[in-house]
Amino acid sequence: MAMDFVSRREWGARSPRGSYTALSSTRGVKIHYTGGRVDPAIVDDHDKCVKMVRSIQKSHMDGNGWMDIGYSLVVCPHRKVFEGRGIKHLPAANGPGLNSGHYAVLGLVGSSGLVTPPDGMLHGIVDAIEYLRDEGDAGREIKGHRDGYATDCPGDKLYSWVKRGAPRPGAQEPSDPEPPSGEAPEWPGRELKYPPVMRGDDVRQWQARMKERGWGIAVDGAYGPRSREVCRSFQREKGLPVTGVVNKATWTAAWEMPVT
Repeated sequence: MAMDFVSRREWGARSPRGSYTALSSTRGVKIHYTGGRVDPAIVDDHDKCVKMVRSIQKSHMDGNGWMDIGYSLVVCPHRKVFEGRGIKHLPAANGPGLNSGHYAVLGLVGSSGLVTPPDGMLHGIVDAIEYLRDEGDAGREIKGHRDGYATDCPGDKLYSWVKRGAPRPGAQEPSDPEPPSGEAPEWPGRELKYPPVMRGDDVRQWQARMKERGWGIAVDGAYGPRSREVCRSFQREKGLPVTGVVNKATWTAAWEMPVT
């Protein structure tokens, strides 16, 4: 099935206030939700989807002061893909310093009301991802907004689907998509340290593992004073040199099974 594309003209988009920043390629795509209540009635009334996309653009431009809607593409329950900023243009929705890494795709679900993405929406998001890869030179990564930014977005329902690899509904999923809990992911090849604040998906991955092990740490993708403090305490617990720097030995130790 070809992607059911809704151009900006077709959904009545306002003109951007300026010129987009060019984006030649990305590591992949980040998936978002609205963060508010979504009327479940949109599932049975596509006109409501169109009005909702217009409302989101208005909020971003008049409320946030952005030049346009912040998303690259928006997907509704009817498997329709709305053009936002589109391909080869920098989005604004991923967070400061994170927009150049991934295109931003919004699924029209929220934190209340319609929270579970219908199959048509999931198919549409996959359609959007394939389009961004084919036409926008997006890489293979599929992430949630929360991967690298402190937020609940894209919500637990949509994020669990992202973590499974964003399969099409009805497709056979891998039986073991995640590595065993005691096996360390590949060393990212750089030490994580502060100062200055270091940012990236490798920081977020290490923070998430520390949180999983019981440490009080924000999974925000920014290695700052708190991350260094947790690192020092963890190194002390493991009998490693207490440097506050996540080197290869500290990284590997983070994925060792806890002593019981």
